Amino acid sequence: MRHLRLVSSHCPDPQPEPLRSQASHPCLEAFQVEFDYLIRSLQRLGVSRQDVEDLAQEVFLILYQTWEKYDPTRPLRAYLFGIAFRVAATHLRKRRREIPHAVTDASDLGPRPDQTLESKQARALVLSALEKVPLQRRAVLIMHDIDRLPMREIASALSIYRFTGYSRLRKAREEFAAAVVSLRGASER
Repeated sequence: MRHLRLVSSHCPDPQPEPLRSQASHPCLEAFQVEFDYLIRSLQRLGVSRQDVEDLAQEVFLILYQTWEKYDPTRPLRAYLFGIAFRVAATHLRKRRREIPHAVTDASDLGPRPDQTLESKQARALVLSALEKVPLQRRAVLIMHDIDRLPMREIASALSIYRFTGYSRLRKAREEFAAAVVSLRGASER
């Protein structure tokens, strides 16, 4: 999915026109640069691995449709995360209605094979703890503490007041810390 290709629905002319050098759309370039960030963000928001690529495509379509609204003086990651957050929230709400008891797939938490055992355990612990934090607060925690975005950008991307963002961040940090303690205690038994 890293290289998107547009396919024409009509047959090509027997004598094609000479190839023109076309500059790719700035939206596509921006999407390709931030693709890995988008995948990581969707996974942090609780999207399963089998759904991540589909939702990334959906984020791209929304980004393309709203590209004219994007203010280039502001960070693209905040704008992209705002779109990803809304797409993930909609997907997770729909998923919750379809599956009466959501079961976490252990392979979803698994890191790449080349990582050490210690980093595997730390990553699994962080992702598990993030799942314990409700989505509204989790988004603020990820954007602020992991992605290092300023609260002004977070509030704008999530369409909330800045002080609401700070309140969610404080509560999310408390919930995250409690989840880490709980998960560590469970793993030591």
